[in-house]
Amino acid sequence: MNDQSQSYHYRVIARALAEIDAMQAGGQAPTLDGLAARMGMSPAHFQRTFSQWVGVSPKRYQQYLTLDHARHLLAERHSVLEASLASGLSGTGRLHDLFIKWEAMTPGEFARGGEGLTIYWGWFESPFGPALVMGTDRGICGMGFAAEQDEAEVMADLIRRWPRADFVEDPIMLRPWVLDAFGATGTAPLYLIGAPFQIKVWEALLAVPSGHVTTYSDIARVIGHPAAVRAVGTAVGRNPVSFLIPCHRALRKSGALGGYHWGLPVKRAMLAWEAARADAGGAAPVPVPQT
Repeated sequence: MNDQSQSYHYRVIARALAEIDAMQAGGQAPTLDGLAARMGMSPAHFQRTFSQWVGVSPKRYQQYLTLDHARHLLAERHSVLEASLASGLSGTGRLHDLFIKWEAMTPGEFARGGEGLTIYWGWFESPFGPALVMGTDRGICGMGFAAEQDEAEVMADLIRRWPRADFVEDPIMLRPWVLDAFGATGTAPLYLIGAPFQIKVWEALLAVPSGHVTTYSDIARVIGHPAAVRAVGTAVGRNPVSFLIPCHRALRKSGALGGYHWGLPVKRAMLAWEAARADAGGAAPVPVPQT
């Protein structure tokens, strides 16, 4: 499949996911014929394309977007982080059939706000809307989503985190890592830029398997600060590499979604996407740079 075809199908699937989510939130049950018509496709073509990219049929996917889905995940797929970390998943955690390597910036480098650092950036298509990806020579350091926000706001948000860095638009440089990250075709290096406490929280998140969830209190306990649940929540929200460092897998003890920096519809879609693909045994498709 060529880049133009991939980009087209990503836009179609992103619109379809948004339609399903919005209709279900309004108490409606989308039909295959209705969704296909909205996408400008025949029902058979839409069903085939959707199933190919999401891993399950549109009707089956709707079940993963129900309001009690997060509670179901918490009850049935609550990851025990201690076991995951003891199994060696920390740092090279398996994430949707992908091995991720990571290294962290030193505290001194973090304090300098990215001074002397060149950060490359580019926009890519994703199932969760336009994705802004940033990276240094060492790996991906930022990822944000613009489905619920203006692209300029997403850009400004990530740039604010490293105010003294030099930013260079270069999606071609980032593209191999992004293909590996979303396509599960290799190893995607991450370069984590954050304070030591934040790095510990993000390391714990990397140990949560795809299709599973954890709680803020679990993370606080695992990193050795059981009383710091609120601080953990703040660190989760400050994660600069969304999706790859899976802050969307952190829920409240009650099963409520909690917050999400890029919008709760995006978080809900990510959880549904991963659960659907885990049940179907599928691998994630590949995004391409926007043109």
